[in-house]
Amino acid sequence: MTSESSSLDKIGQIALTIDSVDEALRFYRDALGMKLIFSFERMAFFDCGSVRLMLSLPEADGLRGGSVVYFTVPDITEAFASLKSNGVKFNGKPHVVHEDAEHELWMTFFHDPSGNQLALMSEVSKG
Repeated sequence: MTSESSSLDKIGQIALTIDSVDEALRFYRDALGMKLIFSFERMAFFDCGSVRLMLSLPEADGLRGGSVVYFTVPDITEAFASLKSNGVKFNGKPHVVHEDAEHELWMTFFHDPSGNQLALMSEVSKG
């Protein structure tokens, strides 16, 4: 049994390994329009609402992670078109990945310049 103080129910930061801080800044800040908190030689941090995104060069052992970051957007078609006009190359068009009686869950996937997989997701009400 876990106490409230030890339960894991809130993510504070997600980390992705990148190849170049300068290239990541151009992609995440300029192409995706994300708010940069700060950056320095080996890392860049972005504000994603209640979660911070940390982008860092590989550690000395070259270890790379395999996470996918899903960005929630209110209108996936509009976000797709906007990011595509900023030079983001998507793997395909937005599509339904799950549907129930009340909602459709739409997604589309793309990669950053370091090869990290990213996605847009939007839950659309049928009503």
